[in-house]
Amino acid sequence: MTTVFLVDDHEVVRLGLVDLLEAEQDLVVVGQAASAGEALARIPAIRPDVAVLDVRLPDGNGVELCRELRSRQPSLQVLMLTSFTDKQATLDAMLAGAAGYVVKNIKGMELASAVRRVGSGQSLLGEQETATLVSRLRAELDGTSKLPDLTGQERVLLDCIRQGMTNRQIADRMFLAEKTVKNYVSRLLSKLGLQSRTQAAVLATRLRHRREV
Repeated sequence: MTTVFLVDDHEVVRLGLVDLLEAEQDLVVVGQAASAGEALARIPAIRPDVAVLDVRLPDGNGVELCRELRSRQPSLQVLMLTSFTDKQATLDAMLAGAAGYVVKNIKGMELASAVRRVGSGQSLLGEQETATLVSRLRAELDGTSKLPDLTGQERVLLDCIRQGMTNRQIADRMFLAEKTVKNYVSRLLSKLGLQSRTQAAVLATRLRHRREV
């Protein structure tokens, strides 16, 4: 039996997902949430096998929620659910630790199958798709050959982002308040001319590789 927790701010969508999944004998929905805050409060306590997260939530986004949940419960398998197809969002989800990414117009049997697969530890993100996405983003970042000088603290912060650490984990590592880390990350992205933590993570990985070769 695979236990599932659903996170979507649209009640009709959640109820529809419950009906689809509960129709399967080996799947059981153990909880629901309409926001990131509610999900963070309930999922670690319930400890489901799979969390199905909407990418867009009223108080945050599913990618950051995925990263935070997996930092609290590494065994949790996450399936991202969205109403649109976006390669950048797919890469963001992948780097946050999600095992899969599906659009909301997926058929009921396909969704159940996807939940089963991620629940058993499999990934819906194939090696070729992953390599293509990472190559694409790296190509976009190749123009950033001259980086501004970073302070020692900023270099540590960038490496923490490369490792996929949450703001809370970075705060613990750097002995800072979580709110301070959030501000530092925003400043670092601005300084590097980047739009997201994902781009910073890929850039840091590329620079680290250059140092090692």
